[in-house]
Amino acid sequence: MLNEILHPNSVKQPTISVSELNRQARTLLERSFLTILVEGEISNFARPSSGHWYFTLKDSKAQVRCAMFKNRNFQLRTPPQNGDRVVVKAKVSLYEGRGEYQLICEHLEPAGSGALQIAFDQLKAKLQKEGLFDTNHKKPLPKQPTHLGIVTSPTGAAVHDILTVLKRRFPGLPVTIYPTAVQGEDAPEQICRSIILAEAHQECDILIVGRGGGSLEDLWAFNDERVARTLFDCEIPVISAVGHEVDVVISDFIADVRAPTPSAAAELISPDQHQLKLRVNQLQERLMRLMNLRIEKAETQVRHLKQRLRHPGQKLREQAQRLDNLELRLHKSIKLIISAKTQKSSALSSRLKSQSPTQLLERQKDRTANLHARLTQATLTLLKQNKLKLASLMHQLNTVSPLATLERGYAIVKDEQGTVLMDTAQVSVGDQIETQLRQGRIHSRIAKITD
Repeated sequence: MLNEILHPNSVKQPTISVSELNRQARTLLERSFLTILVEGEISNFARPSSGHWYFTLKDSKAQVRCAMFKNRNFQLRTPPQNGDRVVVKAKVSLYEGRGEYQLICEHLEPAGSGALQIAFDQLKAKLQKEGLFDTNHKKPLPKQPTHLGIVTSPTGAAVHDILTVLKRRFPGLPVTIYPTAVQGEDAPEQICRSIILAEAHQECDILIVGRGGGSLEDLWAFNDERVARTLFDCEIPVISAVGHEVDVVISDFIADVRAPTPSAAAELISPDQHQLKLRVNQLQERLMRLMNLRIEKAETQVRHLKQRLRHPGQKLREQAQRLDNLELRLHKSIKLIISAKTQKSSALSSRLKSQSPTQLLERQKDRTANLHARLTQATLTLLKQNKLKLASLMHQLNTVSPLATLERGYAIVKDEQGTVLMDTAQVSVGDQIETQLRQGRIHSRIAKITD
């Protein structure tokens, strides 16, 4: 009522709760700001038992609350300290319980290192695109190095670590140190000169290029493009041994082999002298065994040769006896061959006589005479049979012959066309006919026909 009197034109609006207000504000903040990078100084750093980190990020004029949860901060090796100047990669949000907006951090690094990391990533991508990281460009390390070259600071911890390992494992390996600065603006140029100098001397068959640990800025000389290309062009196999195992630089990708530390590089190229002594002893024992076996084998062969070796006279007598045996066998074989040939000749002679043309002709004459007699007899018999058959056939023919009928007084009457008349219907009065008697023919004309 009072509100209507004081504000007669106002419209009643719905109310919302504080929780809803904070929720909407949180949604608005998260949608309005994407992931951002914020630089500032850490204060009020807290690390409860949950593993999450809570701190304030401030500059000279303002501050903001930050939270970095356990699933993100485990990637950092060491937690930050109050007073550290850092760059955080974060999303803007709001803690609804207190109504305070805050940054949810995804990544944290010391201020100033972000630009170096970007430069590192850009150079890495560039060289990788050019193929400088390809494995087919990697040179194999010698199995037994004969001279080692070390490109590093002569007063640094790296050269001390390498020489200590070599003294323990393989003190007989010659080493040449090519001194160079490994930190600072002049370091890349000096590293390149030392690598080229080692290659020009042509005495080293392997190089270790590296230094001890340090910050990203301390190791930056080994991320220089000039150093990378000099390593790529080097004809000597190179081991990159920069910093600690977690440190990674561009030279690690270019070198033929990366070692996690300088000490590890020395371990990699140097055989253990104790292992070498053991190996030499094993080879010596093996050599002695092989030599003893060879000697025993040679002695055995000598004994066998002595047993086989005989006096020349004895061998001549054996050869003479063998010659006599061969002569006797030859005479016997000749006799057997002659006997076999004689028997074969006799058999062939008998077969030849049996196949003589004279005897064959005599047999053919006898056979021809026999066949001639048989042919004559068969001809006479056939003629006699044919005569008898002809006589029988003539008798049969005579029996049925019209001439035989004429012999008995009968006659054959034919008309003018020569057709034998069998019936009076065949002729008419006045037709001329022919009558054949046993002897002669009578031609007459019909005067009368009677049935």
